[in-house]
Amino acid sequence: MTPFIAELVGTAVLITLGLCVVANIALHNTKGNNAGLIVVAFAWAIAVFVGVYIAADVSGAHLNPAVTIALAVAGKFEWNLVPSFILAQFLGAFAGSILTWLTYKGHFDITKDPAAVLGVFSTGPAIRNPVHNLMTETIATFIFMLGVFFIQKGEIKLGSIDALPVALLVLGIGLSMGGPTGYAINPARDLGPRIIHALLPIPHKGASDWKYAFIPVFGPILGAVLAAFLYMAL
Repeated sequence: MTPFIAELVGTAVLITLGLCVVANIALHNTKGNNAGLIVVAFAWAIAVFVGVYIAADVSGAHLNPAVTIALAVAGKFEWNLVPSFILAQFLGAFAGSILTWLTYKGHFDITKDPAAVLGVFSTGPAIRNPVHNLMTETIATFIFMLGVFFIQKGEIKLGSIDALPVALLVLGIGLSMGGPTGYAINPARDLGPRIIHALLPIPHKGASDWKYAFIPVFGPILGAVLAAFLYMAL
């Protein structure tokens, strides 16, 4: 694989597994209906684990525009590669969103709650307050990115198990900070599926809540860049 393909495939797998667990919980008449946040947090952690071990050896497994930008700010990634990585991540997010829709199409067709349908594709706040919501996404991504900077690679490679630390980091973020906004911590994870939600022919889907869409984009980027500055200072 090229780095571009690695980022695309890794992000597509990440988004497919992550969105599918939400679909399994939120949509009508599924086997996992109403399972709750703990199941979501564990599934997203596993999704990150799989996406990272697919892409790590080829691209470094950013799978997240905020990570790509923060690594470039910290001098750990070339700025001229940033646009292609972000493009690959969004294409992967588009692909993962479509795969999720195809997997649960029958359940999408019979679910009449627009909020449940939108919740499969994108995050939303428990209490809508733009300032507080932006702060939550910024803090969560700041902690996430700071952890990413300080993950140490061992002298002995453990194959796929090398992806476990970042997966555990995402699990911790989800369990501790997932309540207020659903912890996007990744612009491609939220904006990519939100765009697909707007385009797909899903019955009863309602609006895509574009008024909120800037928060899970700018919050993660801001948090990741602040983490890069602190990392460089330390």
